[in-house]
Amino acid sequence: MPLAHLTDRAVVLVAGPDAHNLLHNLVTCSMDEVESAGIAYGALLSPQGKILFDFLIHRRDEGFAIDLRSEEAESFIKRMTLYRLRAKVEISRDDGLAVFAAWGDGDVAPEAPADPRQAALGRRFVAAPDSVSADADLAAYHAHRIACGIPEGGIDFVFGDAFPHDAAMDSLHGVSFQKGCYVGQEVVSRMQHRGTARRRIVTIEAVEAGNSLPESGAEIMAGERAIGRFGSSANGKGIGLVRLDRLAEALEQDLPVSAGRITVTAKLPGWATYSWPATGTETGGTSNNG
Repeated sequence: MPLAHLTDRAVVLVAGPDAHNLLHNLVTCSMDEVESAGIAYGALLSPQGKILFDFLIHRRDEGFAIDLRSEEAESFIKRMTLYRLRAKVEISRDDGLAVFAAWGDGDVAPEAPADPRQAALGRRFVAAPDSVSADADLAAYHAHRIACGIPEGGIDFVFGDAFPHDAAMDSLHGVSFQKGCYVGQEVVSRMQHRGTARRRIVTIEAVEAGNSLPESGAEIMAGERAIGRFGSSANGKGIGLVRLDRLAEALEQDLPVSAGRITVTAKLPGWATYSWPATGTETGGTSNNG
């Protein structure tokens, strides 16, 4: 089982008597799940329902460890401080903790919780940087994540631009539809109940073996029409965020789909709980299981 230190992640500690309630009233996931499972996937949204930060929350004896992209840590702390008001909570970056992931056969971290997004991702935990001997690098982890089709904020979707449904957080257990209100909850609930999400995560592969996929941010095209944005890639596989209705129309019409001028195939991830929108006919032989 490979074990990697995720050096592009930072840990923000949220501690104090009111930490649970503060987070529960702000983030998309249920803090009761964090208490019971030891970990949960979630996001902090704008009042308009857009993702400002996505993260994993780990239960710690001293509070909760927020595992998020390193470059977003200070902005996250500032945003959380605005919401803290008089709550008895301390919010600070903890460089004494690092983020680790283990995946594949074997079990090098049997006590670590499973990644809540998908079991195939393996285990995820925080620990002192010098307390764990990693035998895989960051690139190996991201190659595994991409092969699983799991998007990551700041790479596969733009913070401040995507709704949780766009980023497939509803399929990846990142949104609780049973808990009470949180920032942006009304918009997310409306999208869920009305089924109005149009942009969705798809997996991407080059049609011709050996063709390099483009850099993150390249436009995904259906014929001459832009339908989305390309995200991360590794080993010939990639992740894209597209208008699923426009992609379905393109497949129905047998139009070429490209990313950065490379002809690609685009499919729904095998774990997707969303499906192709109705276009009147079948969608070009592309199945929900990829």
